[in-house]
Amino acid sequence: MDIYIIILVVGAGIIVGFVNTLAGSGSLLTLPLLMFLGLPANVANGTNRIGILLQSLVATASFRQKKVLELEKGTIMALPAVAGAVIGAMLAVNMTELVMERIIGVLLFIMFFVILYKPERWIKGHAGEANVKPGLLRYVIFFFIGLYGGFIQVGIGLFLLAGLVLGAGYDLVKANALKVLIVLLFTPLALVVFIVNSQVDYLLGIMLAAGNMAGAYLATRFAVKWGPVFVRYVLLVVVFLSSLELLGVFDLLFR
Repeated sequence: MDIYIIILVVGAGIIVGFVNTLAGSGSLLTLPLLMFLGLPANVANGTNRIGILLQSLVATASFRQKKVLELEKGTIMALPAVAGAVIGAMLAVNMTELVMERIIGVLLFIMFFVILYKPERWIKGHAGEANVKPGLLRYVIFFFIGLYGGFIQVGIGLFLLAGLVLGAGYDLVKANALKVLIVLLFTPLALVVFIVNSQVDYLLGIMLAAGNMAGAYLATRFAVKWGPVFVRYVLLVVVFLSSLELLGVFDLLFR
């Protein structure tokens, strides 16, 4: 394998690990890159999960070390997401994602204005809500978020953050810590589905993961040091650009 490909994949992994840990949608970069390198879409989707898994492991450990991760609560909220992710991965091995991408693009565009309009909700959180025992509706929401995450992964972090901030009352730093834990718990099962269906390129996946882990480590440092305000700005940029990409705006502009 040429050295420039190794540098490209690892470099992309660093950027994606950073973006995924602070916000989400880093897979908008890695999936096209893997397909550009010759992988079919479904294999790129499966291969990408190796980086996501190891990135989440590093980010979870780092947030835990910084004492901003509520491990027990995160594990409880992850259970419905895990169930949804397994089903989503089973659907993904044979299904096209174009229509879903367009729908998600619209939702992300709406989310951009929600984050912009209610900054205090994202920055300060609502401690009272965060301490309330999760109800049935919250479990249902996280099940469907997991379903989508198992299906394609793109944007899963953004929807988890929305659920954790708007639905559960956490500020962005604590929500990010819980988000990476939830992704860590459901990704291995989704990855197994792709492995069983021979839809993983291990060499590219491990190279990508090396970058993802470095990016995730850096992101946890920035998140804790600079706080929710910094994370919110990163989130706004990522949500806006992700929505444009999923809606096909960049394809129209750069034809």
